[in-house]
Amino acid sequence: MAISATVFNDIPAALRLPGWYIEFDSRLAGNAVFMGKVLVIGQKLASGIPYSGNPVRITRKEQADQLFGRGSMLAEMMRAIKEVDLFTETWAIGLDDAATAVEAEGDIEVTEGPTETRPLALYVAGYRIWVEMTAGDDPDAVAQSIVDAVNADDRLPVTAVIDDVTTSKVNLPCRWGGETGNDIDLRDSVKGEQYPMGLQLTYTQPTGGAVNPDMDPVIAGMGSEWWNWVCMPYTDTVSLEAIEDELADRYGPMRQIGGRAFAAYRGTHSATATVGNGRNSPHLTIMGTNLSPSPTWIWAATNTIVAAAALAIDPARPLQRLTLPEIIPPSEGVRWSDPERNLLLYDGISTYTVASDGSVQIERQITTYQENSSGVADDSYLNINTPETLERIRFEQISLFARKYPRHKLAADEDREFYDPSQPIMTPKLARTELLSLYRLELMGNYGWVRDYEGYAATVQANIDPNDPDRLNVIDQPMLIGQYRVHAQQTQFRR
Repeated sequence: MAISATVFNDIPAALRLPGWYIEFDSRLAGNAVFMGKVLVIGQKLASGIPYSGNPVRITRKEQADQLFGRGSMLAEMMRAIKEVDLFTETWAIGLDDAATAVEAEGDIEVTEGPTETRPLALYVAGYRIWVEMTAGDDPDAVAQSIVDAVNADDRLPVTAVIDDVTTSKVNLPCRWGGETGNDIDLRDSVKGEQYPMGLQLTYTQPTGGAVNPDMDPVIAGMGSEWWNWVCMPYTDTVSLEAIEDELADRYGPMRQIGGRAFAAYRGTHSATATVGNGRNSPHLTIMGTNLSPSPTWIWAATNTIVAAAALAIDPARPLQRLTLPEIIPPSEGVRWSDPERNLLLYDGISTYTVASDGSVQIERQITTYQENSSGVADDSYLNINTPETLERIRFEQISLFARKYPRHKLAADEDREFYDPSQPIMTPKLARTELLSLYRLELMGNYGWVRDYEGYAATVQANIDPNDPDRLNVIDQPMLIGQYRVHAQQTQFRR
C-alpha cells in the first residue's frame, strides 16, 4: 500500500535533500492525565505580604501565613488543607475586607473567680487556649489572664481586650470584617477537660459581623483556568449567586471547565433548611455544621480537600464515611437526629455523622440542585458525583479526539472506501467506533463510571451537519453508575 506524503506532520513533501528522516507521532501512545486543582477563597490580613490578588499556588502552610497574614481566615484555611493533603494542587485568592465591613464581637464575663489552682481549657472557634489561674484570683485577674492567653496565640480569629466599663469582662472582636465572624464559637472544656472549681463565666457569642467582600475580584481572578473544586467561605446570597453563575457558565459546552464549590453553614436546623431551600445549583454543595465549635471556613476548607482528593481518584465513588480531620462536632445533646438529617437532604444540605471516637464523617455530599427550570422537583443532579462524573467523561472524550484526530479531514462513511487508508480522515462511523471503544474499555472497564454498554451502543448517533460540511454532530447517552448508599432488606425468618 502506498503512503501519501500528506500523512506526515513535520517532514515536508517538497524535500530533495538526501537523508533518512523519521518523525514521531504520539497520538496512539498518549493517555489523558487528569490533574485537578483546588481554589481557596478567603480574607487576608494587612500583616500579610502585598501581592497582586491573582490566584497563587500554595505548597506550604507557612507560605500562606506569610502571604495572607498569620491567623487570617485564608491562612488558617490553607493550614487545614495542607494538614490533610500535601499532594492536591491548591491555589488561593486573598480578599481584603469590604470598605463598609463590620467586625463581629463577642465577650466573656467573669462573675466568680476560681477556688482552686487549675488552668481553664478555653475554646475560641475550636482552638483550645489554656488560661492559667490561681485559687483566690478575683474576676478582674481572671479576665486579664484570658486576655493574655488569647493575645499570645496569633492563630486565633479574635483579639482580646478588657471592657472599658466592666473590668471583669473580656471583649473579643474578630480580626476581620464580615458575616463569617458571627460563626466564631466561644465555650470551654469541649473535650472533657476539668473545669476550675468556683469559676463562673458568662459567654456572649459573637454577633454583628456584616458585609462580606465583593466576589468580583474572585471571578476575574479565576480567569480561564480550570478550577475543579472551589472552597467557598461565604454563604450570603450575593456571594453564592456570583459563584453559582460563574460555575454554571464554566460547566457549559463553550467553556468546559466546570467545578464544584464547597461551603458550610452554621445555624439551627430551621435556619439551615432555609438556606438550602434558597439555592438550586448543581455546582454548589453546602454542609450544615449545626452548632459546631469549629468555624465554617475551616469546615469548608476541610470538606473541600477531603472531597477533592477522593473525587480526583474516582468521581463516581460516594464520599460517605470519609473523615473530616480535626473538625469538632456539636455537643451530643444538640446533634441532629436521623430524621432531621434526612429532611436536610431534601433541603439541598449535605450531612455528616459523628463516629464513636468523636470524628466527623461525611454522610452524604449533595448539591443544592432541587428543581428544574420549570420549578418541578428534579433529582438528576442530587449527588455531587453526577456533575463530577459527567465532567470527567467529557474530559476523556475530548482528550481522545484531540489527541488522535487533531488535524483530520471529514468525510461521509460511504466515501471512505475511495480514499487511501493512510489519509487523516474522520467519518461518523469512525467517531462512533471510538466512542464505543472508550465507553466499554475505559469508562466502563477501567474506571467503572458508567453501565449498560448495549444501551449506549444502541443510542450513539453521528452525522455530518447538513448545513456545515466541517461539523460532525454526535449524540450519546451514557448511563452513569450508581452509588451504594442504601441497603434495604427484608428478612423473612422461619421457625
